[in-house]
Amino acid sequence: MKKILICDALHPDALDELNSLSEFDVTLKTGMDESELMKTIPEYNAAVVRSATKMTENVIKAASNLELIIRAGIGLDNIDLDAAEEKGIEVRNTPTATTISVAEHTFGLMLGAVRQHGRGNLSMKEHKWEKKALKGTELYGKTLGIIGSGRIGLAVAERAIAFGMKVIAFDIIDIQTDLDIEQVSFEDLLQQADIISLHLPLTEKTSHIISDDAFSKMKDGVVIVNAARGGVVDEKALLKALEKGKVRAAAMDVCETEPPENFELIDHPNVLATPHIGAACAEGQRRAGFEVIKILKETYL
Repeated sequence: MKKILICDALHPDALDELNSLSEFDVTLKTGMDESELMKTIPEYNAAVVRSATKMTENVIKAASNLELIIRAGIGLDNIDLDAAEEKGIEVRNTPTATTISVAEHTFGLMLGAVRQHGRGNLSMKEHKWEKKALKGTELYGKTLGIIGSGRIGLAVAERAIAFGMKVIAFDIIDIQTDLDIEQVSFEDLLQQADIISLHLPLTEKTSHIISDDAFSKMKDGVVIVNAARGGVVDEKALLKALEKGKVRAAAMDVCETEPPENFELIDHPNVLATPHIGAACAEGQRRAGFEVIKILKETYL
């Protein structure tokens, strides 16, 4: 019998299904810090995490029986992949499960940014009627620049096209799609886009891909949307661009440090922020949970 450690909450339906499988001995134990995880992990064959649990080098070194780590989600930046590879531990994720959830949230952030939904909501809760101060713009007819055109990027593009937007995209590989998208260089995207939406992993190459230099090449009044990873945008550079008016508005679901320690950027009146909830939909989490079960079955049954 394989011992499975669930480190972060799974959808209840998926957890019930997993517990019903006699081949697996399943333990749900959430909220562990590195020290507790190092003490707990040695007896388990597989570990399932979302974004909260950090599978650090120390944790992986302590995992004497671990064969498999599954990320119930997309990004793998909370897992030390080099340490896992060195110990021969397979790392899997569920890249398709939350595509719709994140794409819809991205579009909600985009709408909120151009129509000032955040400021409007806060002002109403303060019993103010600031109708004249909260003028926005339409998405219709605007050019959306998508940086990273994988599953989520293309799902956002599909929704943007339905809104009558022109979509251009940058990726390091040829974009495979039947959608009406023009693939452009990074420089051209920065220069042409009215709204820029990021959908790429955080790596050494993508870290601060949106920087002071990138902002200098953008249109005045550009809108930035980031529902990918906080580190792909230099937050200090973004704040400067907002203060100068180069960036009209920013909508962000992610931060360089989560939870943030400095709220200076988030406190800016033209920033709409949410606490990394892009994938936090019941439907997406249910799909992710059952994808985890599929991976466990493929591996062990």
